[in-house]
Formats: sequence, structure tokens, C-alpha cells
Amino acid sequence: MSFSNIMDSNSYRGGHLGDPLIAARDRVLGPAYRLFYDNPVHLVRGQGTRLYDADGNCYLDAYNNVASVGHCHPHVIDSVTRQLGTLNTHTRYLHEGIVDYSQRLLATFPDAGSADSYQVMYACTGSEVNDLALRVAAAYTGARGVIVTTEAYHGNTEAVTAISPSLGGIASLGPHVRAVDPDLTGVAEAIADLQASGYGLSSLIVDTIFSSDGIYPDRSVLRPAVEAVHAAGGVLIADEVQPGFGRTGDGMWGFDRHDVVPDLVTMGKPMANGMPVAAMVARSAVLAPFAESVPYFNTFGGNPVSMAAAAAVLDIIEDEKLIANAATVGEAMCSAAAALADPRITAVRGAGLYVGVELVDRETARRVVNGMRERRVLISVCGAGGNVLKIRPPMVFSLADVDWLIAELEQVLASLAE
Repeated sequence: MSFSNIMDSNSYRGGHLGDPLIAARDRVLGPAYRLFYDNPVHLVRGQGTRLYDADGNCYLDAYNNVASVGHCHPHVIDSVTRQLGTLNTHTRYLHEGIVDYSQRLLATFPDAGSADSYQVMYACTGSEVNDLALRVAAAYTGARGVIVTTEAYHGNTEAVTAISPSLGGIASLGPHVRAVDPDLTGVAEAIADLQASGYGLSSLIVDTIFSSDGIYPDRSVLRPAVEAVHAAGGVLIADEVQPGFGRTGDGMWGFDRHDVVPDLVTMGKPMANGMPVAAMVARSAVLAPFAESVPYFNTFGGNPVSMAAAAAVLDIIEDEKLIANAATVGEAMCSAAAALADPRITAVRGAGLYVGVELVDRETARRVVNGMRERRVLISVCGAGGNVLKIRPPMVFSLADVDWLIAELEQVLASLAE
């Protein structure tokens, strides 16, 4: 089986635990699925930043941006339960929930209310909306060529697997795709190559915290690349599935940090705290060629229950001031990690509650991640070398949680030296 950097850098390798649940899972789900950690975790419930296993042990969740406002947040539970007990159906009937939520969502985007305003379309997963964004970009530009970063992950449909080198390496990319380093200095060369190859330039798609690449928060790299893309007739797709909804601490969206106005924006995982909903937001002029020629429908995308959950998430982000919390707590985490001054830590970088701690090599990172799991703190890894600790907790992470995480990280690093 081929090695996937994003899936296999922290995956269970099997063959020694004899756990009947693992055996049953392998039997019914097949070999394509992955589990985290050398010793997989059997979780049964969660609350806030805490998770609990089948034996009642408590874990600190420093990884999960799906339950972004905290596991089992009561406002999300109440909103979903109330709507589920009232109505849940598709979007071909009128319903206030999808309109009200869309108005709130679009109000967070730049140039709201201008002649070329934003419009939104719904699906269930980030993969679906990135697939949709590629179709919209192609209809607008009349071109197929796509530029991604070298370790990008944008989903698992056929179209977005072809632009996700973290799943299978550069060799897995489609012939119409070019990959550049996360500093984006290769964008002009990639544009020229796509044009010379006859594909033209449709889009540059980036996760605006470059998470799979190893977490690179540099604010200066995106704007020049976008200017080159626009000059060549292409569009910017900002993939906000990971950095969106306030995680970077500078605003609602990761692109806010970069002083750019994207043509298309995709979002998913943290949007409804675990309920399946995703969205593509597009400038109306960019959307028009696709929307006027192709009817769009997604049975479950934008259903009333998912919209209730998504609206509750916006309430919580506002009411609990989670964007400010991300900035404050994330800064404290970066400072505390850097203060460890361990020689195996080669860099600490991040924005808000998306922090990367780069270690000397892949094996050290793997040992640290599994050591943290045994001490009941859950993190993962990312980066081309699989050597960057990925710390991406729920947005309700506190300064006390930082203290817990850093204390355990210090202990694990010390134990590796023994």
C-alpha cells in the first residue's frame, strides 16, 4: 500500500494489540481506513476540550477542529434537537433557516453589499465544495489548470484527490495541476508552464494557514501570488476548511490575515460543530457562468438541522468571543512551546489556535505524538517530513489547557532522552 503523508504519518500500524473492536472495524470497513496512534483511542464521550475513553480516562483534545466550539456544546445540542423535532428536509422548499444563516455568513465577507457581492452554495463536506469550486472556476475562466502547494490536502473526490499531493505525493497529481512550495515563489513559473501545456490557468487553491504543508503563517506570501494569478486570468480559491471560523485569531477567515479578497471560498469541518455541512462562497460574477448553465442540487446540503447547528456555532463564536480567545491562547501556546528550548524543537510557528512545533525528524515527531497520547493529550503531525506537531484544539481551549499540554510535552521530550 502506498504511503500517504497526511494519513499515515500518525496512523496505527496494527498487528500487535489483539483488540476485538479493531479487528471488527478492519473486517467491516476494509483496509483504506486509518486509525490514529500506535495504541488507538476508543472514545465514548466528550465535553468542551475533554474526551473520555471506554475506561473513563480523560484526555485533553488539542487536535479537533470539527467540534470547534467544544464537544457537545449545549447551545448546539439545543438548536439541533429543537429543529430535528420540528422539520428536516431538502432545499427545494422554502425555509427561513437557510436564508437567515446565509445572510449572517455572507456579512462576514469583504465588500458585503457591493454590486459584485458574494453568494453561497451548500453541500455536506469540504471535499464536495472544493470539487464544486473547481467546476465554478473552470466555467468562469474557460481553463483547467490548477496550482496547489506541495503538501496540500483539499479532499477525496476524484477531482480534489488530483489536487491533493499529501494523499499520494506529487506523482499523484493530475496532468493539469502544478505544485509549488508554501512560500508561493513558484507561482509565476507554474502559470507559464500551465499555459505552455495548453491547460491555461483556472485557479490557485490554498489553505490559508498551509496546514498540511507544515503550518506557515507568513502574511506576506499570498498577495503577490494572487496578483499574478489574477493578471493571468485565474481566480483564487481560499480553502478555509481548516483555518476558517476564527481559528487564526485575526478575523473570521484565514484569508483576512493576508490582505486578499478571494474569488471563491470553501468551508466545512468546523462550520456546524460536527454536523455535516459545508459551503462554497463565490463572488457573484465568478459564479454566474456556472450557475446560469448548470442546475445545482445537494439533497442534504443546507438542510434545516444543519443550518440550525451552523447558526448556533456563529452565536457561540460571537457570544464567547472565541476569535479573541484564539489569539490570546494561541500566542501563549507558541510562547510556552518556544520556552521549552529543547534542542529537538527546531521551530515554533502558528496563528491563533493553529500551532506547529517542528521537530528534527519524522521519527521523533511520531514518538512525541504517541508519547502524548499515552499521557492523554491528543495531537497529530503534518508537514512534508511528517515532523511538525500539529496542535489544533477546539476554539474554547484555555490557558489552563495550554499549561496541561506544555507540561506533558516537556515530560514526553524528557522521556525520549532517557
